[in-house]
Amino acid sequence: MAQTDGTAAAALAARGHLDALLETAGLPELPPGFADAAQHYVALLLDANARLNLTRVVEPEAIARLHLLDALAALPFMDAPATAVDMGSGGGVPGIPLALARPDVRWILVDSVAKKAAALRGFADALGLRNATVVAERAEALGQSATHRERHDLVTARACAALPVLAELTLPLLRRGGQLLAWKGPLSAEDGEVRRGRAAVGQLGGGPPRIVPSLPGLGGHTFVLVEKVSATPARYPRRPGEPSRRPLG
Repeated sequence: MAQTDGTAAAALAARGHLDALLETAGLPELPPGFADAAQHYVALLLDANARLNLTRVVEPEAIARLHLLDALAALPFMDAPATAVDMGSGGGVPGIPLALARPDVRWILVDSVAKKAAALRGFADALGLRNATVVAERAEALGQSATHRERHDLVTARACAALPVLAELTLPLLRRGGQLLAWKGPLSAEDGEVRRGRAAVGQLGGGPPRIVPSLPGLGGHTFVLVEKVSATPARYPRRPGEPSRRPLG
């Protein structure tokens, strides 16, 4: 009970911090009930974190800024996707905050670690997230699956992989006209990761990566946006582990 009481208090404090941050963030209006659901999610995350080590960010202000606001910062760059895949969801960021903020989108939360996927299912059930499903699978297998290959409008990924690797794991999932939306630290078009990523993206059916700044107060974080402009060659993604061992680019 002490842990539950503590996480409830931390979740309430995180909600207060998020409310203050959102006042000046200039983000699209959030749906009714979002604040209650986000508070509930934080409590669930912190309770599960004691068992599964899902996040090192546990202070209420940091949770509000580095998990919730950081996830919601992507909203201006999301047009009108019908389906979205959150790759490497881990503890549910950014997938769960975005699923709460965009209930009109069908979200697929992907994590290859069975225990994390089970935790995500528990979060979704407890939150009543009818627009979210959880898949425990490696990205390489998902990208070669007829169910998911070139079927989705959006793929999100935060702290998942360097851009050349991430491109091979995600672009096969996107239909033409879909978009990869990747959370990154401070990046410029001249950084080596971006130069290598540009070459990899071109081999996978993506257009030139665009780098846009995230919200102020997030440490100079950026988003990398890649539009899917042509079909991904059938040989990609390669077998599990190969994109990381031998990145394209």
